[in-house]
Amino acid sequence: MKSAEFFQVFNQSIKDYHINDSIETEIKNPYSNNQFEHLLYQKNWIDTVQWHLEDIIRDPEIEPIEALKIKRVIDASNQKRTDLVEFIDGYFLNKYKDVKPNKRATLNSETIAWALDRLSILALKIFHMFEEVNRESAEQSHKVSCQKKLDVLNEQKLDLSKAIDQLIDDIEKGNKYMKIYKQMKMYNDEELNPVLYKAKK
Repeated sequence: MKSAEFFQVFNQSIKDYHINDSIETEIKNPYSNNQFEHLLYQKNWIDTVQWHLEDIIRDPEIEPIEALKIKRVIDASNQKRTDLVEFIDGYFLNKYKDVKPNKRATLNSETIAWALDRLSILALKIFHMFEEVNRESAEQSHKVSCQKKLDVLNEQKLDLSKAIDQLIDDIEKGNKYMKIYKQMKMYNDEELNPVLYKAKK
């Protein structure tokens, strides 16, 4: 698969979510568990739900208790997102395990999966900026401003897509090699977050 196909799966997830446009909508992944697309769809669905949770929590009229509940849901979502990105990296690590790196092979600063994470978020930005460009209730100046932003986002999409395809190509040819690190997020870990482990005593 190439970046265009990755982006297509992300877009499908976003459009499927917006059929009901509700954070309560249950995911119905159209891909089977043994397809790589299943992981991509799952990943973007998490991002899409979280995008809308971030919108909701910024409501100036939201009740503090409700905001706290949503914040905890966002924290849990972030952990799921990280875990899934690391799982996808494991997929690529296994896929290219038999590729022998060249003597001059270099390590990329970003893994394939974390680059795909950026592409997934970018797909969301493009979708929602397009909505703003075409929002009937918006002033023309707003639409013009959003169109300029959309142009930049689409340019970013082209650049990031090329970078992802180049990274995959370099790994396949042995010009780059994969090495992954766990994110080791501490705030959700009862053994590492002082607030959590002190509360257990």
